[in-house]
Amino acid sequence: MKFILIFGPQAVGKMTVGQELEKITELKLFHNHMTIELVSPFFSYGSEAGKRLVGLFRREIFEEVAKSDLPGLIFTFVWALDMKADWDYVEEVCGIFESRGAEVFLVELEADLDERLSRNLSPNRLQHKPTKRNTEWSENELKTSMEKYRLNSYDGEIKRENYLRINNTDLSAEEVARQIKHEFGL
Repeated sequence: MKFILIFGPQAVGKMTVGQELEKITELKLFHNHMTIELVSPFFSYGSEAGKRLVGLFRREIFEEVAKSDLPGLIFTFVWALDMKADWDYVEEVCGIFESRGAEVFLVELEADLDERLSRNLSPNRLQHKPTKRNTEWSENELKTSMEKYRLNSYDGEIKRENYLRINNTDLSAEEVARQIKHEFGL
């Protein structure tokens, strides 16, 4: 089994790259908004109840996939690299898969702000992420989170063996997915 964690800031293309990677591998995509959108009609993701429920659903899915006969999972995540809790979460999730013998791969995406602002308005994003359809709000969230958190790593900060960093400002999602597949032999 293979577990691919695609991380990076909002609107960098994590879900879209994951969709393309899913097409060219046997892996299933579980993008972070699948649980956020499930919970949001009841509780805001920013609320205590919303975060707790999203976390519970994700963990249950990770555990079931890890012990299944599926070939693997692609998961997307906005990782605040300046927060110990996010580092702990990434280790916990990777540990669920590693404890079952899965190979874990980390893919970090980065892109220029102007490109991310453009992608924030893409039809694919808005189709799959209803909570982002208030584009004024989501653009503001994108900009303020950059000021509040560090959403890309420093050079050499990620120590895992199977790690790849891609600046996808000028690359299509298909090109990035092919690069990931080739680099990790998926």
